[in-house]
Amino acid sequence: MPHDISQLRKFVTPEIIFGAGSRKTVANYASTFGARKVLLVSDPGVQAAGWVADVETSLAEQGIAYELFTRVSANPRTEEVMHGAEVYRAAGCNVIVAVGGGSPMDCAKAIGIAVAHDQHIIAFEGVDTIRAPIPPLICIPTTAGTSADVSQFVIISDQQEKVKFSIISKAVVPDVSLIDPETTATMDPFLSACTGVDALVHAIEAFVSTGSGPMTDAHALEAMRLLNGNLVNMIANPQDIVLREKIMLGSLQAGLAFSNAILGAVHAMSHSLGGFLDLPHGLCNAILVEHVVAFNYASAPDRFKVIAETLGIDTRGLTSGQVRERLVHHLIELKKAVGFNQTLAMHGVSMSDLPILSMHAMHDPCILTNPRESNVRDVEVVYAEAL
Repeated sequence: MPHDISQLRKFVTPEIIFGAGSRKTVANYASTFGARKVLLVSDPGVQAAGWVADVETSLAEQGIAYELFTRVSANPRTEEVMHGAEVYRAAGCNVIVAVGGGSPMDCAKAIGIAVAHDQHIIAFEGVDTIRAPIPPLICIPTTAGTSADVSQFVIISDQQEKVKFSIISKAVVPDVSLIDPETTATMDPFLSACTGVDALVHAIEAFVSTGSGPMTDAHALEAMRLLNGNLVNMIANPQDIVLREKIMLGSLQAGLAFSNAILGAVHAMSHSLGGFLDLPHGLCNAILVEHVVAFNYASAPDRFKVIAETLGIDTRGLTSGQVRERLVHHLIELKKAVGFNQTLAMHGVSMSDLPILSMHAMHDPCILTNPRESNVRDVEVVYAEAL
């Protein structure tokens, strides 16, 4: 009997150092990679918050030279990536360190790809397109949410075409991730809400993904428990380091889950929307999440019931339809509690934009692992509900 290859599951992860103060060990890891000169990728906000200085101090103490690159937008752009690659080459760098949220980390990964192949980043859109190993990459996330620091995803904006494109490859899983909850203390409440909801969506989508398996399930469920139980409190008590650690751990586990199980329609639609309107990624996810859950529910009712139970919903004696209703309600209430009540219309999306948004969403690799098979029309309907 032939083996069914579709049942095989792989699990990739960086070396992870988790805990308060871990950011300050960056020079030790850079030197194990034989760093002559480090390209330090960040953005102006993270630099202003003081996290770049900690890394500079660590590198300077061990005599490691570095070149700073902070020209990164909130949705990193192709031209920023190519500029970063030029800076890397001109400065003679051989290791990349990224400090910040998803944007600097994605930009750093993309710079690594561009440098390794000496080609424009747009050529690597899609799954497993990378042929040369990228330079050693160390990530220090300063938000609790995007999980770019543990994932095999890179998302870049092409502002000419008004689209975001995805690159998925285990070649872009960072070598080392220094996950330090102290760095999240400078997130404002909106960013905390955005990235926290993003992480919760990662966990939910990974759990119902057609690529899920026992290793990803365990991480996804624990992430849901940690995020659902602590996000509202953490935003209300931003100085509580114990709460920050719980959210950071939840985000990390959500990242380990989705990087390996891949995602679904929320992310496919969110990437399309973020490219079109240049909105924060977490905000796009938040606007869409309950609509996609309602759309997908019937295709994975047993899995969604487990999600509902993990989020603290008592499902005893309820029909499938009632569980779906309660789960959707819970997600809306959680969003409200962290300050989200936004719709697509509020951001200027109209019915006439939906066909182009849906077409781009259908081209995103994340749609392939969505539990419910969808066509352009289905996606349009879900967007319309989110208006």
